Amino acid sequence: MRVRMDSRGTEGTAREPATQDVRARLAVALDVADLDAALEMARLVAPWFGVAKIGLELWAAAGPRSVEPIRGLGLEVFCDLKLHDIPTTVGRASRVIGGLGVAYVTLHASGGTAMLRAGVEGLAAGASAAGLQAPCALGVTVLTSEPDASHFDERLDTAVASGCGGVVCSVRELDRVRSGNHDLVTVVPGIRPAGAGADDQARVGTPGEVARAGGDVLVVGRPRHRCRGPGRCREEDPRRGRRRAGRRLAERRGGAQAAAGLPLGDRCVC
Repeated sequence: MRVRMDSRGTEGTAREPATQDVRARLAVALDVADLDAALEMARLVAPWFGVAKIGLELWAAAGPRSVEPIRGLGLEVFCDLKLHDIPTTVGRASRVIGGLGVAYVTLHASGGTAMLRAGVEGLAAGASAAGLQAPCALGVTVLTSEPDASHFDERLDTAVASGCGGVVCSVRELDRVRSGNHDLVTVVPGIRPAGAGADDQARVGTPGEVARAGGDVLVVGRPRHRCRGPGRCREEDPRRGRRRAGRRLAERRGGAQAAAGLPLGDRCVC
């Protein structure tokens, strides 16, 4: 599901399962090296998160066999491999990945237009051969661990020219995507609760900041791993009991429209 949001505030409770539209906006990063541990994590957060991100660590441990059991939990799979190689290699690898039934796949926008286009076409070809919907190709613009995002505009243009369906960027670049009127899904990592350390990230934002800036899919990793469990943070700290909701009526490709509330605040991401 490709989504949009903005910032009309409502309230919610952490203990209630989220709606399908809200779940589609939240991605949990399964950054572990064991498939069983990843599945347990995914199972725990599935009532609230609708997307599970497979990064290099889990892919190195379990590879393509990690996809189907995660999908079996009712989660969309975000394959975050950041493909970057010569166009022929990226195209062939993308064709294989496109046949796995994943929803999102990342490619490095720094690889150039030819490489990204080969990836986009490979994903579509692999999905078509398997009778599946093509994954959304995401151009990775500038890693959130890098303080210098001066290459962002160039890489955004490359992603658009190559036919990518979205980009990965930090909260700081969201307005530049929107100001260009690009019909792109924006996937935002570097999510940190207010007052939390940035770890190795340089360009971060709170969940509420990302929602208000119009981010479409929020990728939550280490803060979710550290959380004591959905709802418990707010039970133990009443300051965390209020959340904001982002909502946007957005015209989707094909003329469809969608609106959903996103219950997110600035302190906890559970």
